[in-house]
Amino acid sequence: MTVGQRNRSSSSSTSGQSQHGEGGESKGGAGVALKKQIGLVSACGIIVGNIIGSGIFVSPKGVLENASSVGVAILVWISTGLITAIGALCYAELGVTIPKSGGDYSYVKDIFGGLAGFLRLWTVVLVIYPTNQAVVALTFSNYILQPLFDSCQPPEMVLQLLAAVCLLLLTWVNCYSVRWATCVQDVFTAGKLLALGLIIIMGVVQICKGHYYWLEPAHAFETFRDYDVGLIALSFLQGSFAYGGWNFLNYVTEELVDPFRNLPLAIFISIPVVTFVYVFANVAYVTAMSPQELLESNAVAVTFGTKLLGVMSWIMPISVALSTFGAVNGSLFTSSRLFFAGAREGQLPRLFAMIHVERCTPIPALIFTLISTMLMLCTTDIYTLINYVGFINYLFYGVTIAGQIVLRVKKPDMPRPIKVSLVWPVIYLLFWAFLLVFSIYSEPLVCGIGLAIMMTGVPVYYLGVYWENKPMSFHIALGKVTHLCQNLCLVVYPSMEGSP
Repeated sequence: MTVGQRNRSSSSSTSGQSQHGEGGESKGGAGVALKKQIGLVSACGIIVGNIIGSGIFVSPKGVLENASSVGVAILVWISTGLITAIGALCYAELGVTIPKSGGDYSYVKDIFGGLAGFLRLWTVVLVIYPTNQAVVALTFSNYILQPLFDSCQPPEMVLQLLAAVCLLLLTWVNCYSVRWATCVQDVFTAGKLLALGLIIIMGVVQICKGHYYWLEPAHAFETFRDYDVGLIALSFLQGSFAYGGWNFLNYVTEELVDPFRNLPLAIFISIPVVTFVYVFANVAYVTAMSPQELLESNAVAVTFGTKLLGVMSWIMPISVALSTFGAVNGSLFTSSRLFFAGAREGQLPRLFAMIHVERCTPIPALIFTLISTMLMLCTTDIYTLINYVGFINYLFYGVTIAGQIVLRVKKPDMPRPIKVSLVWPVIYLLFWAFLLVFSIYSEPLVCGIGLAIMMTGVPVYYLGVYWENKPMSFHIALGKVTHLCQNLCLVVYPSMEGSP
């Protein structure tokens, strides 16, 4: 703790140096702090860029396969978009009621206590973010190399090396400047929307040419297998996973310009845009491919481009690569802020809450994110891990929104710049409970292992966080490591006046 106290005092002495640092605002005597540099456009870029990764280009077939018909699949995409919008609406209220970076981790910790918050943080730090970032980086490598390995798969070592280069480059950008990181996010989000816009336009052209057989009501609900309630529930679950990332803006609340306005506004703009794009991209796909062709394709957008773009079909694999590059950047940006928030709350080493004295970027948290993701690149069971913790990730969405109702009961007079009707969290929780029960019923082993991974955080919490009277030798050793890393990274503990 003595190191942390020295950090706070040193932050004032370094503030003069940081006044002319990258990004602009004078901090004067307030000390080094996270800067409010994320405007409305960049906020929308974070949400849209994190939701739209490679999934809509590569494998929208998961929803179609379980929906059993084109018509039901499109209804599932619309319904899950609406449910996502309801969840985002609830998060908007929480985001302006508890205006702290860290998103659902901060909300769960404040409402349900330290252990619940730590379990959320534990699963994210241990598995969720590193595995997701590694998979998306590998997808980027695969598609950027596809034109060079047209007749075969690229060597695994080459894929891993290129994925590592992607992660290193984007980590450097995020360490160097918040503004650079948000510019990268804005550019690549615009790029992926243009690519999806091209798909939608080609779909419209196909419809104008009369290629809408599978969109006619008589054929849209023509089944290629019998309807099954369990399978339709699974299609809703996969549709919900496709919208994952809608809550990421809440992780960077303290860096938003005018968060009380821009947080909810960005959510209200972004979720309808994503829903529109998802629905009409799927409509476009079935104007050029039959359901059977779509289900047989391992890269739907590439197959679509091959059919309709001819010699320009290379646009699609490049679009997927650019989309995943932007998704890696967005994930690095937001995940580092979650680790930053956990460290500031005392549930991770304080080093991860420190920021650069001039650039005001959380360099230790970014480096930790990079290292954990690099380790996942070397893991052979990465996709299995994602299956295990996907259930836990979805579990905490519901726990967070249940916390909104609990907070209303416990603190009815708490200032709420946005206050939504409790009908909305109830609707979300009913849908969430249905999918959760079905997940446990259909895949009890996967859900059980996911819960076991989460529960490994309980002894870690009691030993690392709850146990305050640790040996002095532990504090001395930790202080030396922290001080060494501070000198290497030129970071200090931020001034708390920077918070909303």
